[in-house]
Amino acid sequence: MCRWRVCLFLLLVVTGVRSVHAVNVAAAADLTFALGEIAAAYEKETGHQIRLSFGSSGHFARQIPQGAPYDLFLSADEAYVLRLAAQGWLRDEGKLYAIGRIALLAARGSSLAVDGELKGLARSLADGQLQRLAIANPEHAPYGRAARAALEHAGLWPALQGRLVLGENVAQAAQFALSGSAQGGIVAWSLLRSGDLASRGTAALIPERWHPPLRQRMALTARAGAPAVAFYDYLQQPAARAVFERYGFALPER
Repeated sequence: MCRWRVCLFLLLVVTGVRSVHAVNVAAAADLTFALGEIAAAYEKETGHQIRLSFGSSGHFARQIPQGAPYDLFLSADEAYVLRLAAQGWLRDEGKLYAIGRIALLAARGSSLAVDGELKGLARSLADGQLQRLAIANPEHAPYGRAARAALEHAGLWPALQGRLVLGENVAQAAQFALSGSAQGGIVAWSLLRSGDLASRGTAALIPERWHPPLRQRMALTARAGAPAVAFYDYLQQPAARAVFERYGFALPER
């Protein structure tokens, strides 16, 4: 396989593209820091512009068939990619690029005791101290569904009804947990590897067996051109994979 720089050159020659346009990327919110770093390095190295839009995977999966101008979709749940591919909206089923983790988060100074097995959360619920817990909306956010599964595993889901603050995506849920809108939250571990968020709170990984695996898949849309193909290839190279790993993602075998 040719290296991504050579691939880009050949694709531009074959397709007759004389200028490289910005690549529009729809990405799950848990990628905010990891993908932001990767895109910045790619832009510096190539001079090509990457426009990142972060949000819930479910929302993007609805927007793409409605004509949203995205060239590349990085989902936090591979089911969205596989469904869109089957419907003909994507070039193919794409590639599994990462496996995510969830963590319990509380702002510094919060009364919530943080531990991976949610024992402190259970105590706060039992003694009436916990008023609000933030998670992403399980209706359309994969990390919200993982949070719900973990809370169900711990037997806490019924007691939390009426106490949940739902973020549109997992990044918003993390902000709720750190801003005082909630006493804590269950969010993406990758967001908490950022120096800014890590300094503002305390977090603990929740056992991965407590929820279905967060298998994250990416694919090119049907409208993708040569610049998008080049960036898609770059995301599979060692430098990009190393960034994903540094932000707490498990990497699938190549």
